[in-house]
Amino acid sequence: MDEQLVVIREYDSITQAEMAKAILDGDGIYSMIRNEYMSAIYPIALAPAQIVVREEDAEWASALLDSVMSENGAKR
Repeated sequence: MDEQLVVIREYDSITQAEMAKAILDGDGIYSMIRNEYMSAIYPIALAPAQIVVREEDAEWASALLDSVMSENGAKR
């Protein structure tokens, strides 16, 4: 089965991306952080940390992050 991954959020801070990933993982949503190392090396938006999820989970994951992480820092 070839699963399509989609970006649902971008963070300038790897810490924020890791928090978002932990929230998704805790709710059973498979997620990954793309550009994890680049965003740590170049933290000023050259390569933002991207949260990616399976396409079929994108709407649910986005709504979950909206409800939990309302203090911003994320770009859609």
